[in-house]
Amino acid sequence: MSFEAVAYQKALQVEAQYDVVVIGSGPAGICAAVSAARMGAETAIIERYGTLGGNLTNGAVAPILGSVSRGTLRDELIVRLGVPDSDETGVTQQTHDFEKAKRVLMDFAHEAGVKIYLQTPVVDTITEGKSLTGIVISQKTGMKVIRAKAFIDASGDGDAAYFAGAEFEMGREGDSLLQPVTLMFRLQGVEEDALTCIGELDHVTYKGERFLDYTTRLCREGHLPPNAASVRSFRTAVPGERVINTTQSNGISALSSDDLEKAEIDLRTQIDEVTDFLRKYVDGYQNCIVKSTANTLGVRETRRFIGQYMLEDSDLRTGRRFEDVVVHKASFIVDIHNPAGSAQAEGVPEEVIPYDIPLGSLIPKSLDGLVLAGRCISGTHRAHASYRVMSICMAIGEAAGITAALAAQKETVPREVDFHEVQKVLIERGVELFD
Repeated sequence: MSFEAVAYQKALQVEAQYDVVVIGSGPAGICAAVSAARMGAETAIIERYGTLGGNLTNGAVAPILGSVSRGTLRDELIVRLGVPDSDETGVTQQTHDFEKAKRVLMDFAHEAGVKIYLQTPVVDTITEGKSLTGIVISQKTGMKVIRAKAFIDASGDGDAAYFAGAEFEMGREGDSLLQPVTLMFRLQGVEEDALTCIGELDHVTYKGERFLDYTTRLCREGHLPPNAASVRSFRTAVPGERVINTTQSNGISALSSDDLEKAEIDLRTQIDEVTDFLRKYVDGYQNCIVKSTANTLGVRETRRFIGQYMLEDSDLRTGRRFEDVVVHKASFIVDIHNPAGSAQAEGVPEEVIPYDIPLGSLIPKSLDGLVLAGRCISGTHRAHASYRVMSICMAIGEAAGITAALAAQKETVPREVDFHEVQKVLIERGVELFD
């Protein structure tokens, strides 16, 4: 297929200069921005939607899964959100209030002195040699440039890192397939004693049968969408509500506009089908109705960038410790939603030994001026399936914020920041960093 090429040249106004600029305000990005600002760095956060939070708000993802060591910003944030300190796989449930989170996260950032840009996608980058020196943003008044001494890419897809030419991988080994996308939704009108099921590790029974075996059987009989055999549900703080994590669209790249359109149509149809299934086949859901749906797709996997160190499957399996640790005791199952079918790609998910995430996994191998945060850090497909969850991403973001702020203070690039100094700040904040 051939495409017409258009030469385009335009002088862009430099909108502002900061010490640290964070792209994306999801769990990693919001913690990165607050972390950097609390270091005294003049910090801005660039968000493509109209509210902060990413999957904490627009994606309607809950509960806040995964666990890390004590003392990170994750602990502060769950208190602000008003949810209990959940176990890593969500057994204790209690999803946060997505509407409340929109205000709480704005306050969280403003109190730290973070400048917030909303409705502002990043559309390109400015590089000098192998160093990122600016980002191009799109606003109603046109495209502009924002410069910073150090950038943090917490966009999930690693947009800034990609535009700047950083090396990356996508998908699993062998076929490059990505984990499926999902649209979360919330039901009301559910009876309070109605069953909940958190996922494949949950052995809750229903009418003498393991609930997920029951839903899988009925899925094969055609009562659920083909890839939606695992019906996962969580309680909210409101009686009669459930958050549902079931819809699944396979073969989707969240980097493709055509695929995004296809997934939206597919998943919004699935929401109706799953709700109808619950009304017909699960006691206590007979009168449920859809109260709200996510504003954007829940994307589990796109680009994973090549860093100074790539977190390996074996690091999770052995609970590896690193000299340059910046996240301690990260823990969540190897949660690979099947890229080529329903439920889990590997049957029962592998459990991990709480592991460390090193600073080297946050530093791109071939690009200066940038720190990675969230699910786009350097790791294998299987390792990523564990560290991609929100509690771990929050802790990664906090460490990224400190690293970027130190780089700005020292007028150097993030890869030159001494990891001992990052660790010193984390420990001074009360973060448990070593056994």
